[in-house]
Amino acid sequence: MKEKIEKIQAEINAYTIENTANLEAFRIQFIGSKGSVKELFNDLKAVPNEEKRAIGQLLNALRIEAEDKYNLFKAQLETTASATSKLDFSRPGDNNEIGAHHPLSLVRSEIISIFSKIGYSVSEGPEIEDDWHNFSALNFAPEHPARDMQDTFFIEKGENEMALRTHTSSVQVRVMENSTPPIRTISPGRVYRNEAISARAHCFFHQVEGLYIDKNVSFADLKQTLLYFAKELFGEKAQIRLRPSYFPFTEPSAEVDVSCSICNAKGCNVCKYSGWLEILGCGMVDPNVLEASGIDSTVYSGFAFGMGVERITQLKYKVNDLRLYSENDVRFLKQFKAGI
Repeated sequence: MKEKIEKIQAEINAYTIENTANLEAFRIQFIGSKGSVKELFNDLKAVPNEEKRAIGQLLNALRIEAEDKYNLFKAQLETTASATSKLDFSRPGDNNEIGAHHPLSLVRSEIISIFSKIGYSVSEGPEIEDDWHNFSALNFAPEHPARDMQDTFFIEKGENEMALRTHTSSVQVRVMENSTPPIRTISPGRVYRNEAISARAHCFFHQVEGLYIDKNVSFADLKQTLLYFAKELFGEKAQIRLRPSYFPFTEPSAEVDVSCSICNAKGCNVCKYSGWLEILGCGMVDPNVLEASGIDSTVYSGFAFGMGVERITQLKYKVNDLRLYSENDVRFLKQFKAGI
């Protein structure tokens, strides 16, 4: 009798219940009115009297074990069925929102890509700069207005003067100090100016500055490089013009205008009906700047240029207020999902 009990107990333990059909088959086979456990109880009368007590206890334990397994799996299957019944499989799926790159990041990446095609590497540097890299090495005179508190965010004045960089030209100085020509690099990054915040200006913005130094570099090389850039960014019809200007670190210097892409150079309120929009400044690197960084100006020459990413983005995407770039308005940022 013990052997029969042990055999049925092993069958109960090995039985797998995965659905209601398995559960019902288990009930019929083991705990039903004609199940194995019931039959064992019917056979108990043939057991000798002295063994009935022990065998009876084994049979009761077997019955309880079979019923517990049945009730446990029944409850589990009912819970699963209840949860499934609450699901509406005809309901449309959730429209999960995806993020978007910031318009400044899109344009910055595009500018880097354009110049990387003609061999420019990317250089980066600290946003907190000393006087040498931010001013002196770039030929700024001691009395230059940029050194005044109303134009620059100074962190520490005096002998160890430190300030938030006013341009990424400071990165170019570091490159020239630690590299041997030929040098061909662009320096993207955030810069800071002590200016009133308005639709056309901000106290922080982003620049991409370029530098090319080699033997026999000419102004014609600069012009063709910038024309290539304008056509790549604004389209094949884009044209540029150069106007004389002044920067401490370049001589000669020029402001560069691009034909207005908003009105196709016909004239509009954005370009003030001139057909042109200023996008960057440029010039031949001043020999004093080369010498300050340890480069022989009698052997090497070069050109530099710098542009505001906000300004380029404004032209490319027709943004009329620079403050939109930093206000994190989701309605504004959602418009650039297609640019990912």
